[in-house]
Order: sequence, then structure tokens, then C-alpha cells
Amino acid sequence: MNIVIGTLVLGLLAAWVWQKLETNSHRQDALRTVRRMVRSNLPRLVIALITAGLLAELLPANIVQHYLGHTSGLNGLLIACALGMLTPGGGFVSFALAAGALKAGAATPTMIAYLLAWSQFSLTKVIAEELIFLGPRFILTRVAVTFPIPLLIGGIAMWLAQA
Repeated sequence: MNIVIGTLVLGLLAAWVWQKLETNSHRQDALRTVRRMVRSNLPRLVIALITAGLLAELLPANIVQHYLGHTSGLNGLLIACALGMLTPGGGFVSFALAAGALKAGAATPTMIAYLLAWSQFSLTKVIAEELIFLGPRFILTRVAVTFPIPLLIGGIAMWLAQA
């Protein structure tokens, strides 16, 4: 039901924005952008969904449950954070991996830590983008300040799961 409500809200928002576009040429530009985004992202989305389904079947459930499952504790959070940092690519990769791991028995708190670590510290993004634009001093400061966040949030999620 939440998907239906979210889709309706997004549809209404899109209709409102469409009405706010001043000219027909703005609307045509918007449609061209939408078509370009669909052509670019739809194949990725399909592959990510297939990959998530396959990963769930291919990941050895006993290993996933041992290292990332409900009894993995702090070690599971640390492993998840390390895996998040090492995961290359964008959301189509990391979300597919997280979905597959959840289906194979990973705990929600460890996947929360994984996704937070990926979004904050993915080495491919840090090296390829952040280093170029912001420099090493900025990266070191940002990482030093934000490093505990995935562990902290994962720990809070573990605590909430036990409550």
C-alpha cells in the first residue's frame, strides 16, 4: 500500500511541476530529459533487480548469516562497513547486493551499516570524485568526523530490533 501512496504522491508532484513550467518548450525539454533518463536507467534497474534475485540464491546463506546475520553483533557491523567501503559502482550495485544479502539472511542493522558506509566511504567515489574536487585534506577531515556514523546507526538499529 505504501508503494501505491508514494507513487500517487510523486505523480501529483510531477503534475504540479508540469503545470508550473512556463512554456511549451520547457515542457518539451523536460520530456527529452525524462526520455534520456529512462533510456539510461531502465536497463540498469532491470539488471539490478535480476542481480538481486540471483544473488539471494547464490550467496551462501550460512556464511551470510554467520558474518552479517542477527547474531553477528559488532563484528557484523564492522564487516558490513568494510564491504560498503569496497563496493564499487552506484546504487544499482549496492542496493542489489544489500537486497540479496537480506534475502540470504543478513540482518537489517548490518545492511543499514553497509549502505551507510557505501554512501559515505565508497573508495571508488572517494578516489574518483571527492579527491579530485575537494582534495586529500578535506577527505581526511570528513572521514575522521563521519567514520563512526555507520557503526553508530547500525548499533541503534540493532538496539531497536531487540527492543
